[in-house]
Amino acid sequence: MYRSAVYDEPLINELVASKAEKIKPLNSLSSSIRRKEKINLPNIDETQVVRHFHRLSQMNYGIDSGIYPLGSCTMKYNPKICEEIASWDKFADTNPYQDVSTVQGNLQIMFELEQMLCEITGMDHFTLQPAAGAQGEFSGMLLTRAYHEFNKDFERNEVILPDTSHGTNPASASMAGYKLVEIPSTADGTVDLDTLEKTLSDKTACFMLTNPNTLGIFESEILEISKLVHDAGALLYYDGANMNAIMGKARPGDMGFDIVHLNLHKTFATPHGGGGPGSGPVGVKTKLENFLPIPRICKNKEGYFFDYDSPESIGKIKGHYGNFSVLLKAYVYILMMGGDGLRKSSEIAVLNSNYMKKKLLDSGKYKLPYKELRKHEFVLSCEKLKQEKNIRALDVAKRLLDHGMHPPTIYFPLIVKEALMIEPTESESKEDLDRYVDALIKIANEEPEVVKNAPNNTPVKRVDEVGATKNPVLTWNMI
Repeated sequence: MYRSAVYDEPLINELVASKAEKIKPLNSLSSSIRRKEKINLPNIDETQVVRHFHRLSQMNYGIDSGIYPLGSCTMKYNPKICEEIASWDKFADTNPYQDVSTVQGNLQIMFELEQMLCEITGMDHFTLQPAAGAQGEFSGMLLTRAYHEFNKDFERNEVILPDTSHGTNPASASMAGYKLVEIPSTADGTVDLDTLEKTLSDKTACFMLTNPNTLGIFESEILEISKLVHDAGALLYYDGANMNAIMGKARPGDMGFDIVHLNLHKTFATPHGGGGPGSGPVGVKTKLENFLPIPRICKNKEGYFFDYDSPESIGKIKGHYGNFSVLLKAYVYILMMGGDGLRKSSEIAVLNSNYMKKKLLDSGKYKLPYKELRKHEFVLSCEKLKQEKNIRALDVAKRLLDHGMHPPTIYFPLIVKEALMIEPTESESKEDLDRYVDALIKIANEEPEVVKNAPNNTPVKRVDEVGATKNPVLTWNMI
């Protein structure tokens, strides 16, 4: 059984040097290079500081530690060369207030990245401004509103969503002032065309959809969905969180989507999690181009420039021009992979997902609601374990920590009881997939109390999650 590093590590401000070891400035140091103000660290030497943070890192888990199969989040490996290039001085030291004549290389990268994303998604134009997927969604809703208002279609105040939608979808639509209308899925886990047709009206502004959806199922009736939405005068919005499943195989623009947001920090391998930074570029068809945020990155015979001349634009949605370091890493990743590489990554992601799904179903310990064929992710149910052993999805997730593996997303989507949502991605080896499958099967065969008391081998044991939700302590303040 795996055992995480566990240290009785104090806070750094609780580390105190002995009297004999107290650090004093060297008299030989010139006053010009001595620190003028105290730093917010205890009076300890560099060795102690480095060891403190190294010990903390050993108690943590990340994508460099092992498999990280968060469903719908695409926590895949981030090539180190992307990080290295983003750290080059000529990129890292760029100031957003520099004259455009001094940042032509940066502008060229962003201009070419927009073109790449257009080709990958089948859209006509892109903006790189949104700082995250959720902000991209919100921008898409603002574009929707601007489009209908421009056409003097002021009665469209509803956004339709399937019951498999990502949680940020209703939040984004609601923030933009829309009324939400949720429709149930069919027994196959896909959009119910009859219900959609009955729900669409002259009040519908947009239908927000993920394809493949949050169950990992491809909406095979997408062309019919697109026709129904457009015949009703509404727009079709693509949540790009699951784009990792279809790169090089299918394009949202070809399916009939009018607006697309992408998560560069998921699909294109830039770091994801820990509070950012992220990037959620938005692509549109030509009929929505005039509403894109300003400035637009344009090119003429003199070079690249920012164009602010767009009176119908929704305006600025982020300071400056987007999270440039994330854009740069995605640019490098796409260049390295090429079209064939992106296609291959999706093929392997789908293969890995279905391989794990088949082995887990063959074990007889977990159920798979809805269609069996999945794309890059699949959602199992622990309902059988709950009925037979009173073991919940939460218990299984906590026990996986004792195996040295990060648990998958749990209890999402809400239409699957006791859900385990697993997305292995293309960057995991067959050996890692087998280890994860074996751990899940072993956990299902263990005594209930062993599973329900997990984790046992981590620095932090099971916490009072209800209490933490009601009384969150999110920061530490020095008194």
